[in-house]
Amino acid sequence: MDTASHEHSERLQLRTALSQILMALSYRDRVLPESFSCLATIILLIWSVLASAEIGGNETDRFALLEIRAQIADPNGVLSSWNDSSHFCEWYGVTCDRIHQRVAVLDLQSKHLSGVVAPQIGNLSFLREVYMQNNSFRSDIPPHFGRLSRLQKLFLNNNSFSGQIPLNLSYCSNLLALNLGYNMLKGNLPTELGSLSKLQELVFQVNSVMGNIPPSFGNLSSLQVFGASFNNLGGLIPETLGRLRNLKIFALGANKFVGKIPISIFNISTMTILDAAGNQLEGALPSDLGFTLSNLERIILSDNHLTGSIPESISNASKLSAIQMMLNNFTGKVPSFSKMRGLYRLRIGENNLGSGQSGDLDFLCSLTNSTNLNVLGMAFNAFGGPIPDCICNLSITFSQFDLGGNHISGTLPSGIGNLINLEILITWGNSISGSIPFEIGNLSKLKIMDLSQNKFLGQIPESIGNLRMLTKMSLFGNNLQGSIPSSLGNCQNLLLLDLSTNNLSGHIPLEIMSLSSLSIYLNLSRNSLIGSLPVEVGNLKNLGKLHLDGNKLSQQIPSSIGSCGLYH
Repeated sequence: MDTASHEHSERLQLRTALSQILMALSYRDRVLPESFSCLATIILLIWSVLASAEIGGNETDRFALLEIRAQIADPNGVLSSWNDSSHFCEWYGVTCDRIHQRVAVLDLQSKHLSGVVAPQIGNLSFLREVYMQNNSFRSDIPPHFGRLSRLQKLFLNNNSFSGQIPLNLSYCSNLLALNLGYNMLKGNLPTELGSLSKLQELVFQVNSVMGNIPPSFGNLSSLQVFGASFNNLGGLIPETLGRLRNLKIFALGANKFVGKIPISIFNISTMTILDAAGNQLEGALPSDLGFTLSNLERIILSDNHLTGSIPESISNASKLSAIQMMLNNFTGKVPSFSKMRGLYRLRIGENNLGSGQSGDLDFLCSLTNSTNLNVLGMAFNAFGGPIPDCICNLSITFSQFDLGGNHISGTLPSGIGNLINLEILITWGNSISGSIPFEIGNLSKLKIMDLSQNKFLGQIPESIGNLRMLTKMSLFGNNLQGSIPSSLGNCQNLLLLDLSTNNLSGHIPLEIMSLSSLSIYLNLSRNSLIGSLPVEVGNLKNLGKLHLDGNKLSQQIPSSIGSCGLYH
């Protein structure tokens, strides 16, 4: 039984006892001395005090709600019921407890409300839950919330609150959830919040909170969610946070934290999400990470200064669905991911992974067990060797494959055509040779294809015309030969087409001049094209840039080119 119910039970017992005494006195008063009448008077006074206290409490709530209403702009009239025509327990967004008929829940979320929260909110002494998120409330968060000793849930996220997080919130000793995210809060985190031993959720992401995380936050023994991303926090991550043995979500991304991630953090076995991306963290990841954090579902450490290798033990964290470690200084061999059947996103680009030798890409074969794989980003590393044929067995859901800026050699496997849901294929800046496989025409959902700056040779396959959803295609800087396929005219969504710096010959196909979608540029320069520029170039009315230099075209320029938006 909670405190409120206990108090009410005692009050009922007292009233019952007083009633029984009064009934007895009503009889005895006829036969016993006058002193008993005096006692009856005293009991009646006590009765009236109890009754008036409850009525007074109700009036306090009604007046408080009306004061709150007076400070709110309500363009849609959702608070029109807040008037004297009905009991306040029937007002929109108000829920009263059954016993005391006092306000227990205030739910005004997502109603396009604005204005300020009146200090009278602190007079709703039975309030347990407040939902004001997804509105446009402004100004400071009233410190009067600190008077609500019964408060368990406070959701003020997605508003325009400013000022500091009130330290008075530390007086709400029963608080379970505090969400202040997506506001304009600033100042330091109150050390006093560390006393909220029942708090399970503390979220203040996307604000301008600064300073350090107080070591006292290690006392939040019930905490499960800590969301502090996108603020101006800095300094070291406190070692004391490793005491949060119930923590599941730990999000510190996009701040200014420095130093190493405390080893104690990697020992919180309940953790499912670790996000410390976009800081200035350094050091190596512990070799046993996959064993101590075996329940991890997402690890996001990108854009830091982390070093060392990606631990082999990470394969033991079989529940991982997202691994994002790009923009660091990781080195060495990429481990196996064979146990991660639910892996959806793997981003390890912009590191120093690989040795530039054969075998660097063997880990790709372990990803064939990841039946939900969607994104694989590996650009700007030191990967060498050929792309293994096993990529043809990657997930049917696979949509983004970025290998750009490495030292990859060999050929592009024809099995690439099995990845029928691929939308982005990037291999630029490698040493891939051989012909572009005819099977690439099977990738009918492909939107971006960049195979530039490799050593591809042979003809551009006619099947490329099947890629009708292409918006950007770049094949520049290869050794491609033969004519430009007329089937490119089927790619009616192209914004950019770059075939420059190859050995292409023949005439410019008229079909290319039907690509009215071309708006960024058309680059056919530095080839061996002959003939004249077709008069149909005037159809490219949205074209931003046209590059034709370094060919064997006639000098005659059709007047229709003036219909193009801009040309060079």
